[in-house]
Amino acid sequence: MSDKRHRRRRKQRLPEETIQVEIESLSAEGRGIAHVDGRIVFIEQALPGETVAFKYTKLSKNIAEGRAVEILQASTDRVTPKCTAFAMCGGCSLQHMDTTAQLALKQKTFEDHLQHIGKVTVENLLPPLTGPLWSYRHKARLGVRYVRKRDQIMIGFRESNSAFITDTEQCEILHASVGFLLTELSEYMMRMEQKENIPQIEVAVGDNQTVLVFRHLESLPESDREILRELGIKHNLVIYLQAGSPDDLEALYPQEPEMLYYELPKHDVRIEFQPSDFTQINPEINRSMLDRAIDFLQLNKNDQVLDLFCGLGNFSLPMARKCAQLTAVEGSQVMVKKARDNAAKNNINNVEFFMADLYSDEIASAPWLKQKYNKILLDPPRSGADAVLRYLDKMGAERIVYVSCHPATLARDAGVLVNELGYRLIDAGIMDMFPHTKHVESIAVFVK
Repeated sequence: MSDKRHRRRRKQRLPEETIQVEIESLSAEGRGIAHVDGRIVFIEQALPGETVAFKYTKLSKNIAEGRAVEILQASTDRVTPKCTAFAMCGGCSLQHMDTTAQLALKQKTFEDHLQHIGKVTVENLLPPLTGPLWSYRHKARLGVRYVRKRDQIMIGFRESNSAFITDTEQCEILHASVGFLLTELSEYMMRMEQKENIPQIEVAVGDNQTVLVFRHLESLPESDREILRELGIKHNLVIYLQAGSPDDLEALYPQEPEMLYYELPKHDVRIEFQPSDFTQINPEINRSMLDRAIDFLQLNKNDQVLDLFCGLGNFSLPMARKCAQLTAVEGSQVMVKKARDNAAKNNINNVEFFMADLYSDEIASAPWLKQKYNKILLDPPRSGADAVLRYLDKMGAERIVYVSCHPATLARDAGVLVNELGYRLIDAGIMDMFPHTKHVESIAVFVK
């Protein structure tokens, strides 16, 4: 055995005994922090002020990770998790914490990132934007696995820090049309010949219907297809099969389903989407977020607006209702086409969509970048918008609203906008798009 393999195998050996510690503080991810034998230990499902018994899950020279197995003295912020699978499931990690404490943690994480990463201070810290706490998740990818030893189909999210699928009867954060159906869904699939060749179910819930997309690695016989049709009929579900790419869908039940959509009634907009398209998982927070962003932009009929990372037009189409002209840019040509289709179906004619890689230097010659915009909306992925910020400086936009799914990259970009490009950060706050999880959605408003 090589030294390298020996070291790797030795590193994997963890102490079997439990260790008692007092939890000193909480990490940004919601893990309890303690010190043992000179190491910092991050302990899942432990809260500040608690005394817990934990077991190591990872051990290195200076840092270790663990999981609480017994709460010896509980925090006043501790609550009983609603989900019976919470101890193992990686779908959400904060159900043991009171929701007020969850918001306080997310708010503190956001403020700390602004201060330490961006070196900026917000003039007005907004109250958290909140919505439903349960059954809020309208999009998900559920893992599926047939466990031969148990003769059972497992359906759900992965276990925390594991590739295994959580053994759960129902999911409390998934939309009820699917979250309360997991056990029966497993029973249906157990009857299928090809049950070992279905690794994933994509869930997409619109205002009009719930869609399940069954990813299959081998062709399904007619008997399997009939079982899935039965499922669709009984529970009023739309069933698709997917053998190839995410958009390569075969409608199974009904044969000609209508398109998924969600409505933004305050803005007279309906957005159609495919099950695999990116949409916000929490529609109630999405509607409130749109209203907040549009209010902060202070749109009027003279505005020239730029929407970067526009996707299907979630922000673009409502904003176009309130401005003179809107230019929207997205990195996927497929999404650009879908956004154009949505604009046409909503009879919105003052918006123009462009495809461009917003992380590439090639955008320097893009025609849309040579236009003037007085207001800008940014809604980038987790990697942030730093690559495009330098180009925005030349536009001299009076107002920028930045929506972020990752507070660290928002803080980094805020540092550039404030400390280098001459903007003020006048408003910022969190939006609880993902209750009971560590994820933090946020919004920030910059003015010249």
